[in-house]
Amino acid sequence: MGTLRRHVDRFGLADGGRLFRSGKGNVVAASTYSRVWKAARELALTPMQVASPLAARPYDLRHAAVSLWLNCGVPATDVAARAGHHVGVLLKVYAKRIDGQEATVNQRIEDALGRVNSPWTATNGGSGWHSAAQVDRSTRKRIRWSDDVFSDL
Repeated sequence: MGTLRRHVDRFGLADGGRLFRSGKGNVVAASTYSRVWKAARELALTPMQVASPLAARPYDLRHAAVSLWLNCGVPATDVAARAGHHVGVLLKVYAKRIDGQEATVNQRIEDALGRVNSPWTATNGGSGWHSAAQVDRSTRKRIRWSDDVFSDL
C-alpha cells in the first residue's frame, strides 16, 4: 500500500479516481497498456519466461497475488475482501491454487486440538493417522489404510 500511496501523492488521480492517465489526462488506451506490458515482461523475465504464458497479461498479477496471499496463510475472508470476491467465489476459483500447506495445516490442527503428546502420528504424505508403533521408522514406508489399522481402537 505504501507504493500506491507514494504514487498517488506524486502523480495524483485522474478524473473519476483513475490511477493512471495518458499524458493529456485521458483514459490510457488498451494498446498502450499492451505495449508497455510487453516491454516490462521483456525487461523483467528471462527469454524462456517471456516465451511462456507467465504473466502474459497485467490481470494475471491479480491471480498471482490472490494465490500468494492464500498460500501465505492469509484467511480466506481477508483475501476475498481485498480481491473484491465473495468467499465462496474465491474458494471455488482459487482452492486448487493453494499448495504446499499440508504439514503446516496438520500442525495447526494438532496444536488446536492439544494432541501434541498423542500416541497417533500422521504418515508422510498425509494419507492418514496411524499409531506411532505401526510406522516402520527404519524404512520410512507409509502404511496404507487397512482394517488392522483400527484394531488398536
